[in-house]
Amino acid sequence: MTALLQIHDLSISFSGKEVVKGIDLTINKGEVLALTGESGSGKSMTAFATMGLLPQTAQVSGQILLDGQNLLDLSEAQLCDLRGRDIGMIFQEPMTALNPVQTIGAQVTETIRQHTAMPPARAKERAAQVLTRVGLPPDRYPMSRYPHELSGGQRQRVVIAMAVALKPRLLIADEPTTALDVTTQAQIIDLLLDLTASDNMGLLMITHDLAVVSQMAHRIAVMQHGEIVETAPTAQLFAQMQHPYTRALFNASRHQAQLSEIPGSGPLLKVTNVSCDYPLPRPHPFAKRPWFRAVKNVSLTIARGERVGLVGESGCGKSTLTRAILGLAPTASGRITLDGADVFTQGHANLDTRRKIQVVFQDPYGSFNPRHKVARLIAEPFHLLSDPPTGAARTTAIAEALTAVGLQPSDADKYIHAFSGGQRQRIAIARALIIRPELIVFDEAVSALDVQIRAQILDLMAQLSRDYGLTYLFISHDLSVVRSITDRVLVMRAGEIVEQGQTAQIFDAPSHPYTRELIAAAPRLPDIGAPLAS
Repeated sequence: MTALLQIHDLSISFSGKEVVKGIDLTINKGEVLALTGESGSGKSMTAFATMGLLPQTAQVSGQILLDGQNLLDLSEAQLCDLRGRDIGMIFQEPMTALNPVQTIGAQVTETIRQHTAMPPARAKERAAQVLTRVGLPPDRYPMSRYPHELSGGQRQRVVIAMAVALKPRLLIADEPTTALDVTTQAQIIDLLLDLTASDNMGLLMITHDLAVVSQMAHRIAVMQHGEIVETAPTAQLFAQMQHPYTRALFNASRHQAQLSEIPGSGPLLKVTNVSCDYPLPRPHPFAKRPWFRAVKNVSLTIARGERVGLVGESGCGKSTLTRAILGLAPTASGRITLDGADVFTQGHANLDTRRKIQVVFQDPYGSFNPRHKVARLIAEPFHLLSDPPTGAARTTAIAEALTAVGLQPSDADKYIHAFSGGQRQRIAIARALIIRPELIVFDEAVSALDVQIRAQILDLMAQLSRDYGLTYLFISHDLSVVRSITDRVLVMRAGEIVEQGQTAQIFDAPSHPYTRELIAAAPRLPDIGAPLAS
């Protein structure tokens, strides 16, 4: 292999604080190097330095050599010419990386025309070829579609198409599979490996998921507090982990929360023959509006104190069903009751019932108003109560909620930006708990967290389940997490529940072909000391 990217003694500081500390990395042509570590370890800063995207306030020293050319010596104009043509980057969240008011075809075409003198018609033809290569052929996914008309996995494919349209020498992928379901994740991994091999690119894969990198990386570099603490070929690293931090990451990836026994009780949530429809655009102004049935005659029951998982690939109807349970999306037919009371009455959400259900979202920062202090953020559900606490009672309730999730009462006077990602998710859970709801919905609540923080949040959920008899619906694409934190699993496909049962039974002896497909697609960690499958 020939060295493509060489990073020598790279240091990055902000206001005198060093966040990357003299690291050395090498990526060869046709090689996949995984850079792994927890949030804040410096992984993304290293990628941004390579792309020339660091803030102007950053102080940078060392060398970043691409085929012998030091990228740190280039002007902004030279870097603009390099980005997209010689270095491509895939960002973690495709919806923020794409322009919502431009079609996907226009965005891929723009990338091509920005760096070539290709005529518009030829550039559009080239964009169609690239989109086809990443699994979005224009005959099935028209280039006239906008990002919001695609699923998460499809949007990520558009971002990949933009990054590889001009066959860059180096591709940087920053957590490209974190928010994807297991089948889409497997497809994206296969796509990246195919692009790397066929175009002889170097791939820098930034991720905290050791199960993913065990399947695709030739070498792994482990980063902690701005330093590379261990680097080795993938098989060697998993066979003999040298650094304690590497072992800690591995153990956190395998972490299993300890759930208590479910107290015997009757059903809490009942969903009976529920269907949900979405309106589609009219084919022409005078045509009858078509409808798409996203949820098809679904029935399920969750008992009081039970912990239930809901899994399925993107677009299967999980989110639509969840919104119906929360009273946020109308049902076309069927009935949803919580503790015997209807969530919908006469087609409208029943507020008396809906206030007994709370939700914890995937992105804790995006679900909070950054202008408000934690005390106000946590107390938001009080407006659902007919007689909300005030004065000392309100302060006590906020302090109790913060303490329950492992934070300090004094944190109530801080702003949300002062907390880490894991702490923000704890605050989101505190907000959901503060009015003692009957049911909490966790919607991909740990998918954006690194493995060590994720283990802490799962332990917190298990502790709250023991202390409060918590009943929850846990929605996730990460099957290893679902296995560790649920008693029962529902598998959803194309708007229908195709299989349900006890968690161990579903994972150890799935009966439906789709469930078997999901489990087979999920990446698995090898045992320490065991050879990796070729």
